[in-house]
Amino acid sequence: MSSLLEVSGVSVSFDGFKAVNNLTFHIGPAELRAVIGPNGAGKTTFMDIVTGKTRLDEGRVIFGDKSISLLSLSEAEIARAGIGRKFQRPTVLEDQSVVDNLLLALRKDRGPLSVLFYRPSRADVDKVHDLAAEIGLKGQLRRKSGELSHGQKQWLEIGMLLAQDPKLLLVDEPAAGMTPEEREHTTGLLVKAARTRAVVVVEHDMEFVRRLNCKVTVLHEGSVLAEGNLDHVTQNQEVIDVYLGR
Repeated sequence: MSSLLEVSGVSVSFDGFKAVNNLTFHIGPAELRAVIGPNGAGKTTFMDIVTGKTRLDEGRVIFGDKSISLLSLSEAEIARAGIGRKFQRPTVLEDQSVVDNLLLALRKDRGPLSVLFYRPSRADVDKVHDLAAEIGLKGQLRRKSGELSHGQKQWLEIGMLLAQDPKLLLVDEPAAGMTPEEREHTTGLLVKAARTRAVVVVEHDMEFVRRLNCKVTVLHEGSVLAEGNLDHVTQNQEVIDVYLGR
């Protein structure tokens, strides 16, 4: 299977500390992947590299069917190329309704005049209603986003990213602070999203990772320690020693 994202031989140092050390990572165009590892393993730096937030010392990052290098692109250009990132804390416009948050997120010409005179088309409204149904917020469209539960805000932010139709979605600890019911819904949401795009989930919660039922990449000291299904990697002695601690 061809790779959508190819990270090869990447290293990044901060004040002499190697946060990422000769990291190689590949993911296909419609694949769900969980990335786990102890604190300081390089998980956040990995996402920072892919989204252009952190520059590397060496290596290459290639993306898409045209095999473009992400290293020469700005954060905004990388987002436009089709990479969306969800941080751990939801960042929605709390004073705006759910429907307005989703409409604002739609992939559109974002020049100052177009934003000023933007009127949603029928197709825009239909897409937003479909997205709201997909993320489980169809009954909440008129509510202010600030009134939503923590889990619902997380879904709204995932919906806002899906509205931009990314080819790759990076999601940081989506299950943190959720009720069991919310976590179950989030699992379904991410599994469904990965049918049509690549989804990378960085997560600490092993039970949540098990529910995702996907390939797992274990990072340690900035490089890949093990890769495979969850049972395979959790039986790896090195993973047990450095991460699971049993």
